[in-house]
Amino acid sequence: MRSWFPDREFFMRSEGQVRFITISSRVQITAAAIAVAVLVVWALSMAVAGWTQYRATADRLSLLDREAKVATATERVNAYRDDIDAVATDLVKRQEFIESMMDVMPDDVKSIENVSDSSGEAAATVDKVSLAIPEAATLAKIEARQLAFVEGLTRYADWRSQRASAALKKLGLNPDSMIRNADRSAMGGPLEKLSTDADGGIDPRFERLGLSIARMDALERGLAGVPQVAPAKVEMVTSSYGYRRDPFTGAGAMHKGLDFRGPVGAPIFAAAKGRVSFVGRRSGYGNVVEISHGNGLMTRYAHMSKFAAKVGQSVEAGQTIGAIGSTGRSTGPHLHFEVRINNRAVNPRTFLETAPNVLEEIRRAPHLASTK
Repeated sequence: MRSWFPDREFFMRSEGQVRFITISSRVQITAAAIAVAVLVVWALSMAVAGWTQYRATADRLSLLDREAKVATATERVNAYRDDIDAVATDLVKRQEFIESMMDVMPDDVKSIENVSDSSGEAAATVDKVSLAIPEAATLAKIEARQLAFVEGLTRYADWRSQRASAALKKLGLNPDSMIRNADRSAMGGPLEKLSTDADGGIDPRFERLGLSIARMDALERGLAGVPQVAPAKVEMVTSSYGYRRDPFTGAGAMHKGLDFRGPVGAPIFAAAKGRVSFVGRRSGYGNVVEISHGNGLMTRYAHMSKFAAKVGQSVEAGQTIGAIGSTGRSTGPHLHFEVRINNRAVNPRTFLETAPNVLEEIRRAPHLASTK
């Protein structure tokens, strides 16, 4: 190893003087090892990201392929002809699936109406079944309504996902990482597998609906957790995010938040929906409340004079969580407010100034035209 990295000597000429610098074999080997380690970590992270993307694409293509195989009118006519009682049982199972999905959907998603079958396949199935097996016409119509509803709801959920994804990108956040974080979040409980047929299988069109709703839910929950409400009703920000002269030492220092000056006892508000993860004292911060908003997002409120929140408590954006004070390393009553992503401080001003406009655009956006 030392033969690859022999001691090396360099010289530098400055103002008529020559200086010799020796870089030992040990220093070179250490630097090379660090470079290799960094390269290996980078390669592994890229490989993991690539595999995740490949699996997501492969799973979606497999789902679409299975969907194409069951979506033809001829296939359904054959199913009705083979065993009409089995088809009736499947329709009951499908209805149970739809009702299970409806139980977990937001109220505004449940309220969409007049969805239609854009492919026309469901209508074609009704016609063919009615001609080939007249006694099954009623069941075919029920199935057509189910499929039209599932297709319309899937498209609506996909549209809302795209809308939330675009909003998150405007705020400088990665929608894909939010979906991955949602997939890895703590969860559990007994397995209660949903199915759409008597054999315990699931129609891929219904499976796609479930996946679309899960994606929509992850992205919209992530958007709801974005800091969007000013944490204090005070006009003056006395210190911004970034480098500043430290008020105690006078030396340059990094300030990782915003300081809102206000009177002792003035209310402090949660900047976004979340769950209180810490209430207590931290060195330099004094009395602190921290709120976890999911997907690695956390807000910190420091120098409080009193608390109005407890660990584990769910809070809404704008809810009072404490009062301004001057505890900790503070020169006077103010709120020190931080936003952290995966425990890395970022500029809160970006969210507080941009998020309200982005969310207002979403509220004004019309429903997806193709669901009408």
